[in-house]
Amino acid sequence: MKYDVENRRIWFKGEIVNVNDARINVLAPTSQFGLNVFEGIPCYWNEDEKQLYAFRLDDHYERLLKSSRLLQIDCKYTKEDLEKALIDVVRANEYKENLSVRQTLFVDGFASWGAERPVEMFVAPIPRERTSAEYNKKGLHCCVASWRRISDEMLPPRIKCGANYMNSRLGQREALRNGYDSCIFLNDMGKVAEGPGSCLFTVKAGTLITPCLTDSVLESITRDSLLKIAKEKGFPTVERTIDRTELYTCDEAFLCGSAMEITPVLSIDRYQVGSGEIGMLTKELHMLYLDIARGKSENFKNWITPIY
Repeated sequence: MKYDVENRRIWFKGEIVNVNDARINVLAPTSQFGLNVFEGIPCYWNEDEKQLYAFRLDDHYERLLKSSRLLQIDCKYTKEDLEKALIDVVRANEYKENLSVRQTLFVDGFASWGAERPVEMFVAPIPRERTSAEYNKKGLHCCVASWRRISDEMLPPRIKCGANYMNSRLGQREALRNGYDSCIFLNDMGKVAEGPGSCLFTVKAGTLITPCLTDSVLESITRDSLLKIAKEKGFPTVERTIDRTELYTCDEAFLCGSAMEITPVLSIDRYQVGSGEIGMLTKELHMLYLDIARGKSENFKNWITPIY
């Protein structure tokens, strides 16, 4: 990379600037109320090809624009604008490594929480190893959070907005205080939902199981990818409501997301998951996912976009 992470370039309001020079007014709605929608877009470096690939870029932008519509903010950018901004700023940094790219639409200006505009954007890439600690662990010891997951009747989790992540913060901070790595939320019906910023899969008798999209989970692109990969490989998959006690008796479990990638859960509320090590299906899915994201699978070439 061309710059150290503290001085990396980000795309901000139409320009590529030093991250230290990007400024937002303290009274802007995004600062006061978390009035923003965003995507965390993974990019993977293929050393053999000397190429960096963005993963499922069109799907990320479709979700970003959907979040914008649901939150009723007046987005002025097209998909072409969004893609160009990401490619331009990654090239400006000359990154040749795995990245996580935060692309955020925010409401600027001096208005209140009801404002629709002006909408601006920043695009901030960061090397994956410099992201949060829980995204770089080899395995997680989780608890079931006492906090419930937000629902479609309160703060719809299918909207990927900054304000929704305060719910994740409460559960994550509780987990850390109590000596865990992360947490798993139940929804308002007491059924299993997801982790903080990540979706949950369990494995029972060789079947991959994940909560339904109507169980208070994000419409996760990584979740969708793993279901498609599993089905293409002939692994049994089920989307259904999951009871809390099923977490304690499953053979494997993992959290997944653009930042989390695929990280095995080794224990839940001190109940050991399976052997207490990464499960075989979890490991195989992870390797398949990485091969696809790095452009090594012909069957999923339409999921990747070359940066260089």
